[in-house]
Amino acid sequence: MSRGMYPKQFLNLVDSNATLLQQTVERLDGLEGVRPPIVVCNEEHRFIAAEQLQKDGKLNAKILLEPVGRNTAPAVALAAMLSQQTHATDILLVMPADHVIANKQAFLDAVQNAMAPANDGFLVTFGIEPSGPETGYGYIQRGAKAGYDHVFDVTTFHEKPALTRAQQFLKSGDYYWNGGIFVFTAATYLAELQQHSPGVYAGCTDAMSQISYDHDFVRVDEKTFAEVESISIDYAVMEHTEKAAVVPLDARWSDVGSWSALWEVLPKDEFGNVAQGDTVIQDSKNSHIYAETKVVAALGLNNIVVVETDDAVLVADKTRVQDIKSVVDQLNKQDRTHTKHHRKVYRPWGWYDSIDVGPNFQVKRIRVNPGAKLSVQKHHHRAEHWVVVEGVAQVRNGDENFTLSANESTYIPIGAIHSLHNPDTQGYLEIIEVQTGSYLGEDDIVRFEDDYGRV
Repeated sequence: MSRGMYPKQFLNLVDSNATLLQQTVERLDGLEGVRPPIVVCNEEHRFIAAEQLQKDGKLNAKILLEPVGRNTAPAVALAAMLSQQTHATDILLVMPADHVIANKQAFLDAVQNAMAPANDGFLVTFGIEPSGPETGYGYIQRGAKAGYDHVFDVTTFHEKPALTRAQQFLKSGDYYWNGGIFVFTAATYLAELQQHSPGVYAGCTDAMSQISYDHDFVRVDEKTFAEVESISIDYAVMEHTEKAAVVPLDARWSDVGSWSALWEVLPKDEFGNVAQGDTVIQDSKNSHIYAETKVVAALGLNNIVVVETDDAVLVADKTRVQDIKSVVDQLNKQDRTHTKHHRKVYRPWGWYDSIDVGPNFQVKRIRVNPGAKLSVQKHHHRAEHWVVVEGVAQVRNGDENFTLSANESTYIPIGAIHSLHNPDTQGYLEIIEVQTGSYLGEDDIVRFEDDYGRV
């Protein structure tokens, strides 16, 4: 379900009404004095993030774009520097956008506990109360109380341990899972970053000195940022600073990093099964059955994960789902597109779904958002037939400009300059597109004008 161009942050994994990104933002409701969020994301994900934030009512969010991924230390540095430009003394709450926290009030209480030490110059992290000897998480060892209620000094950070050591951590009672959530002021974090990772600090400073604004998006200098070391906030700062503190957090947290982790947080039937979508389950237990487009029947399964999407099916032992990385590696070696895209591909103007493909033809269902417009473009190797099935289309086809309604169509020859616009600011436009030609790849696009700044 999570693909390179549509990762799990944007999926409705645990709530049919909200994605993980939207749940992360909504988690702050009830916390006083919260400014609009700064969302740091990949350049290629910018329109998906913007659309989901707008649907969540966060119209004033700042979306800070990384031209390349450089891990959490540089990402947080960019956000801290951006925050300092307008609100120099603000406290920052740093949250990954792909976590589940079931007990929202417990989380808000922990954030409140972190505010005073953060304001006094501590880098506060949250220690997740462990529910078992988990080997997939890093650990934080707490020390003495740090002079505040529910706040402790950090003794050490530990990498993901072997099972025996994880059991020892659990038994001692002094260790927490490292959830990667932080509270600190921008000034404190940047000072510690400059001291312990001066190269990262300098590179981010240079990248931020050349920022540009594009609609809701803030861009940093690509060439400069690409040269910044890729390093996590733990390695760059937290493992070296003398200002680390930890607040215990018992809020039914999960990073939903696998299907087994997702199974843990979802409602189950009396036999321990999680059923999502159109499923029929008999004589099965402790299994997770997910159906997206078809009826999925499960019979006599035990501890099995079955996931059906429109272009792929996964069947796995629930104890082996972490090994999905090896399957992804194999798919990448075979140059399959499945690791990057779903069959339905999202674009800044809407989406398209490749519903049929064969020799020298492809059929797409295309949905254009209200008021949106595809780029003015042409193709060297394919012709296109457009049939409007819903809404009204404003079409440029060569030298002609005209309007099409439902059940009307047009033919666009190879090499003809064309564009598609949905003039309705309230409703969607849907068309069926039939492509024919010797080459139908998405790279056969020459753009002349584009509302979204694409090449």
